[in-house]
Amino acid sequence: MDFTKERFEYTTRYVRDVFGQQDAHLAGLMDEAQAAGIPQIAVSPDVGHLLTLLVKTTGAKLVVELGTLAGYSTIWLARGLQNGGRVISVEIEEKHARFAEQQFVKAGVSDRVTVRRGAALDVLAQLQRELPAGSVDAFFFDAIKREYSDYWKLAKPLLAPGGLLLADNVLGAGFWIDMEGHPDRDAVDKFSRSVAADPELDVACVPLREGVLVARKK
Repeated sequence: MDFTKERFEYTTRYVRDVFGQQDAHLAGLMDEAQAAGIPQIAVSPDVGHLLTLLVKTTGAKLVVELGTLAGYSTIWLARGLQNGGRVISVEIEEKHARFAEQQFVKAGVSDRVTVRRGAALDVLAQLQRELPAGSVDAFFFDAIKREYSDYWKLAKPLLAPGGLLLADNVLGAGFWIDMEGHPDRDAVDKFSRSVAADPELDVACVPLREGVLVARKK
């Protein structure tokens, strides 16, 4: 059976219709973001459900997200936490951070989320000094694609045994994975191949939306 463009598009719509239900607040969040002058960039709701599910499987008490933007994915992550858990979400743009914090209040998760201002690499270096090794139950990368490999070098010592590395856009983000020579594509490809070859990890790619890498530290 040929997997035509039409069949791919139908499958994508089907998955979002069946597995991408969201509440009224989340359904309107990105429109609010656009009205506030914030880019309408976020994971799809089916990916959001995946994030919540995966965080729940770890019994997570601490999740670190790189790239808050409007806070859409952060809310999905926060909903997967155990009681008393928290998400540290990293955002370089103050305007985005303030908007996201307002959304966390509306979503009822503000007590579970802390937004750390700064560049992802800088904040990760700070977290390495602040947090014990093996204390983070899950990381979610959704920031600068060319820095994914550098994020992982800093994050890996902090990831707990049995913890998860989740990375969005491993198949595309303004590029597609077949576009060799595109700098973001090549950086993501290098990151994915390195993670997939790491003997300390169990790794898969879930091809929802633009691809989510899921890796579990042994």
